Amino acid sequence: MTIQMDKDLRFIFEVLPSFGTRYPNLVMAYCCLFGVTPFQIKAKKLRLIMEEMKRLFDAQAFTYQKKTYEISHAGIADALDLCIKKNFEQHLENHNYLKKVMIGISEREGKDKSRQDEKDLRKREAGLVKRESDHFSEVQVKANLERVGSIIKSIGG
Repeated sequence: MTIQMDKDLRFIFEVLPSFGTRYPNLVMAYCCLFGVTPFQIKAKKLRLIMEEMKRLFDAQAFTYQKKTYEISHAGIADALDLCIKKNFEQHLENHNYLKKVMIGISEREGKDKSRQDEKDLRKREAGLVKRESDHFSEVQVKANLERVGSIIKSIGG
C-alpha cells in the first residue's frame, strides 16, 4: 500500500505543472471537494481525480449525457472557481455538478465564438468585395481602352 501511495503521490506532484501556472490551485481546491488531500490515505482517489482533470484540460472538451461540449481552459477555470466557492453539505462523488456548470460556460463560449466567426467572415467578405471591385475596375479600364483603340483604328482606316 505504501508503494502504491508513493506512486500516486509522485503522479500528483508530476501532473500539477501540466495545468500551467494559473490553474493548479483551482484543480487542487476542486479535488479537495471530494474529501481527498495528497497526504491522506486517499492518495489513489486524488490521483484518479487529477487524471480526469488532466484529460479535461488536455481535450478542452467533455461529455455529458452523450453530448460532447468544447470548453476553453479559462472556461474550465471559471467552472472550477464556481464549484470551489459553492458550499456543499457533503463531499462530491462525481463530476456531474462541474459538468453542469461547464455546459453553460461552454454554450456561452460557443455563442461568442459564433459571433466572432461571423464578424471575421464579414470582414473577409468586405475585403474580397473591395479587391474584386478594384480588380473589375482595372479589367473594365483595360476593356474600355481596347474598345477605344479599335474604334480609332476603324475610323482611321
